[in-house]
Amino acid sequence: MQIEARDIAVSLGGKLVLRGIDLSLRAGEMVGLIGPNGAGKTTLLRVLADLLPADAGSLRYDGLTARALGRKTLARRIAFLAQGGTVHWQMRAGAVVALGRLPHRRPFADQNAADHAAIARAMAAADVTGFTERTLDSLSGGERMRVLLARALAVEARMLLADEPLAGLDPLHQLEAMALLRRTAHAGAGVVVVLHDLSLAGRFCDRLVLLDQGRVLADGAPDSVLDDANLARTFGIEVARGAHDGQPYALPWRPIPRKDETAS
Repeated sequence: MQIEARDIAVSLGGKLVLRGIDLSLRAGEMVGLIGPNGAGKTTLLRVLADLLPADAGSLRYDGLTARALGRKTLARRIAFLAQGGTVHWQMRAGAVVALGRLPHRRPFADQNAADHAAIARAMAAADVTGFTERTLDSLSGGERMRVLLARALAVEARMLLADEPLAGLDPLHQLEAMALLRRTAHAGAGVVVVLHDLSLAGRFCDRLVLLDQGRVLADGAPDSVLDDANLARTFGIEVARGAHDGQPYALPWRPIPRKDETAS
C-alpha cells in the first residue's frame, strides 16, 4: 500500500497546526515521526488514518481518495493505534484484541478460523496471550498498551499507524515492541510510528520524518535526520554519540543554553 499526502494543512482551534506537508509512505518500510511537543505528529497521523480531515491538500491511498476507496476497505487496509492506551470498556483482553477483526467480518457474523488465527498471532506477537481472560482494568498502563497494539496487529492491515506505542512500557517491552514493528514492516506492511526516544527511533526505523512547527524539517535515513543541526534547532539539545554492535546511537545529553542565558 502507498499513501501520498500533498500540501496538507490543518488548523485546530484557530491555530495552524500543519502546513505544506508532503509525505510518501509505502509498504515494507518503518517510518518514525519525531519532533518536539506540539510539532503536529499526532495530528498528522490522524490525518493519514482519515480520522481528521485536512483543511487543504490531497491524500491518496493507492491512488484513490478515502471516499473512492470506501470506509470498509480503508478500515481493512489501515490499522490505527491511538496515543495513551485509554479504553472505556471493561472488557477481557482477548475480546479487545478481537475487535481488530471487525473490518473483516460481516455484521453480526461470528469469528471464523481466519479471525481466530489472526487474533492468536497478534496476542502472541505482543506478548499478551496470558492476559486473554483478564479485564483491562486489572492491567497496568503498559500491559494495556500491549493489548491495544495486539488489537491493531490483529487487523493485519497493509499500513499500521501507531501513536506513541512505547508509552508506559518498560525497557524490555520497548525493545520488543520496536523489534515487532520492524518485523511487521519488513514482512510487507507499512509502519508509521510516533516516537520520542531518539535512540530507538534511529536504531529501529528505516526512515525518519522530523516535524517542527507543523512542517517537515527533514525526511530521510536516520543518520541524516538525527544530525547535530537538526536536533539543536528542533529540540534545543546536544547529543552524545557512540556505537554498539556496529550501530550508531545518539543520546540527548544537555540543553543548549538559550541566548538570554549565555548573555547573562
